[in-house]
Amino acid sequence: MKLEFGVFDHLDRNDLPLHEYYEQRLQVIEAFDRHNFYAYHVAEHHFTPLGMAPSPSVFLSAIAQRTARLRFGTFVYALPVHHPLRVVEEICMLDHMSSGRLEIGFGRGSVPFEISYYGQNADERQQIYAERLELILKAFTVKTLNWSGRYDQFHNVPMETTPFQKPYPPLWYGAHSPKSAERAARKGLNIVTNDIPANARAIVGRYREVWSAAQSTAAQPKIGIVRFIVLADTDLQALKIARRAYLRWRESFTYLSALNGTLPDSPLRVESFDDLIKQGQAIAGSPDTVSNCLAAQIAESNANYLVGQFCFGDLALHEMLQSVELFATRVMPVLRQALAD
Repeated sequence: MKLEFGVFDHLDRNDLPLHEYYEQRLQVIEAFDRHNFYAYHVAEHHFTPLGMAPSPSVFLSAIAQRTARLRFGTFVYALPVHHPLRVVEEICMLDHMSSGRLEIGFGRGSVPFEISYYGQNADERQQIYAERLELILKAFTVKTLNWSGRYDQFHNVPMETTPFQKPYPPLWYGAHSPKSAERAARKGLNIVTNDIPANARAIVGRYREVWSAAQSTAAQPKIGIVRFIVLADTDLQALKIARRAYLRWRESFTYLSALNGTLPDSPLRVESFDDLIKQGQAIAGSPDTVSNCLAAQIAESNANYLVGQFCFGDLALHEMLQSVELFATRVMPVLRQALAD
């Protein structure tokens, strides 16, 4: 089984002016490209410091021009706040602008307040997502689109743009339970999960079981686990950096919930980075420490795609680049060898 490496990024706010912030992040993404990471996946959020890519397509178009090999895409397009035909056209453009390096994830939108601010019914976001996903996949493959659904209706729409990749770019889904993993496997979607290790094992196990039965002739999917990762020369240095940066990220993560008098329903809301480490959702340390931790998690989960969250909170540019350099040169080879053994 081949192990590959990717990146997840909320693109959460720090104190830099936004034009400098975007430029620094693009420099880190260029480093992912140089070090042969498989893909960069960006979140979509609205009206919150948790996500400064409210239009993911705009940010991804810059990545297409600043990288040569790195694949990239969304975790996820929040379909309740998008016109489905606009999403189709943007995806087709991005796929051609990058010569087929696009990967796409679709979802309902994880934060209901964001959907409500757009004037949509957040309670129906799952149904809107499910209908629009089917609509978009159809739109990729027909010359004239007709659709009569609960949320969208289209008649004789000429589809002038089609994806570079046929029938469309690889699709992704964020799985948070064995049941959702089962649905993703039946649809032929790649998956990621940021759940704790025991839950991740159950999610991956069910996904592999259903995939083998439903997609036996298809190419091997990517089955990913997402973890916060910070590296430095010593454990102490890495932990100091991670503890500070996590507190800033957590402020952004809880921002909209706090504004509405609640807290996110997520294990990621814990008080400290150390708590996140205890839950198995993060690691900070030297290359040896990080390698040992992640090798154990890959073996336990049976995942084949490790997705690192290397950029978060108030991490400085040199801190992010240090993590990427150490991970690529001293952790990735160790993990690949451990899997091969």
